[in-house]
Amino acid sequence: MQVRLSKPSDDAARDEYVLSHERGTFFHLAGWGRVVERIMRHRRSDWLAFEGDALVGVLPLSVCRSLRGKRNLISVPYGVYGGAVGRDRDVEAALFRAAESQAIDLGAGRLELRCLDDPGLDLPASDLYATFLQELPSDPAQVLAGMPKKARADARKGREKFDLRLVEGRWYLDDLVRLFHQNKRSLGSPGLPLSWFRALLEEFSDRVAVHQVRRADRPLTGVLSFLFRDQVLAYYSGSDEGADREFKASNFQYMALQEWSIEQGYRIFDFGRSRKDSGAFRFKMHQGFAPRDLHYRFRLVTDTELPSLNPSNPKTHKLQAAWRRLPLALTRSLSTPASRFLP
Repeated sequence: MQVRLSKPSDDAARDEYVLSHERGTFFHLAGWGRVVERIMRHRRSDWLAFEGDALVGVLPLSVCRSLRGKRNLISVPYGVYGGAVGRDRDVEAALFRAAESQAIDLGAGRLELRCLDDPGLDLPASDLYATFLQELPSDPAQVLAGMPKKARADARKGREKFDLRLVEGRWYLDDLVRLFHQNKRSLGSPGLPLSWFRALLEEFSDRVAVHQVRRADRPLTGVLSFLFRDQVLAYYSGSDEGADREFKASNFQYMALQEWSIEQGYRIFDFGRSRKDSGAFRFKMHQGFAPRDLHYRFRLVTDTELPSLNPSNPKTHKLQAAWRRLPLALTRSLSTPASRFLP
């Protein structure tokens, strides 16, 4: 078996392998690393395993610089799933060892693996996040019937009382990004630049869907989803102020998005990652989704502790409060440079 860094000429075969692997995810595709490198300037450093000419394993990886100039190896930045996918555990262990050696040679702070499933590595772990995946029913009409009572009533109210509509189109991207930044500021967190979203649409084309919930001519919420095999991953979202309180727009949006997914022939709805103590986590459970722990693992090289720049850390609360007080135009402008250091 040979383990080596990937080349651009490997990308097509690598994507074919990821699409065929039962644990491959959207973030394992080569296009994700290309967008990260082009927009965020973090160098791709993917590892591949071969047996003869046959590709038998993939570890997507990027070399990310921190604000202080330290390098960290992350699988994958700006994504929620990563780590190695291989023919067996031996292949995946060999890919990890190659990345570990690279991290040591670089004097990196850490090697971070954002694994969906337990990678079987004896490494420090984080239990901060969970994800929500659920099999879709065969009939769109069963989505509403299967929701918990309160969520079902809110979603029905959005459709029948407020006449909300779910519409699809790439031209709704600018509205989505505006609402996304509005929500991120209210949470005290930087967003991502418009160029990032446009690059995703350009790179992945028909593997990305943009939806918007409208009441008459007013956009209330928006969501950008990734389409991968038989799955729809609702990934980036935003909502107008008062849209949920007044019109139950998010309840309606995710019900209608599941209905759309079934109509398009998808089988799995991925509601995405949430921090376990967050409002988003509680909202997803309120919609009837069950959490599934994520298995993030860290090989600390020069770092002495796990990364802690997240809303669960009380030390970040003052930074969040200050960000919320800034004008929206300023937080949106500052988000472009800030997002490069928050992979």
